[in-house]
Amino acid sequence: MTDIHPDQRVAVLADSQNLYHTAQSRFSRNIDYTQLLSRAVQDRQLIRAIAYVIRADSPEEESFFDALEDIGFETKIKDIKTFADGSKKADWDVGMSLDAVTLANHVDVVVLCTGDGDFSRLCSHLRHMGVRVEVMGFGSSTADELVDAADNFLDLSDREEVFLL
Repeated sequence: MTDIHPDQRVAVLADSQNLYHTAQSRFSRNIDYTQLLSRAVQDRQLIRAIAYVIRADSPEEESFFDALEDIGFETKIKDIKTFADGSKKADWDVGMSLDAVTLANHVDVVVLCTGDGDFSRLCSHLRHMGVRVEVMGFGSSTADELVDAADNFLDLSDREEVFLL
């Protein structure tokens, strides 16, 4: 990886739903958030690490949220919405984007942990603001436009033994 140095200030934004669903559907495993954060920061100065999570009232989620905080993530929690037709929706795209733009004036690097192509426009905007954008996601389920819009892409699938529990 190029353009990395210890003086860089880094913000790590983890789209936990996107990572969870991909890790479960492709590998039937969970993300190792300790390794994810360590690799995202890479001995640089961590300014903020935020994990965006959904509360769906499953039995283990509160201990998961606590574990994220123990690792060093601030958790932002949104309740899942159930509509009259029974469909459910919850995503953090707007919240993550607003946080990234707000943090851009305080960091040199934003690491987006997601495969969601909706963030490609955000990458372009951050780069235009002079912020380096690094993306960490599973290559097979990461949108090409997101990979193309980032300064660097790390495929978590290449290091399953590191990033999956």
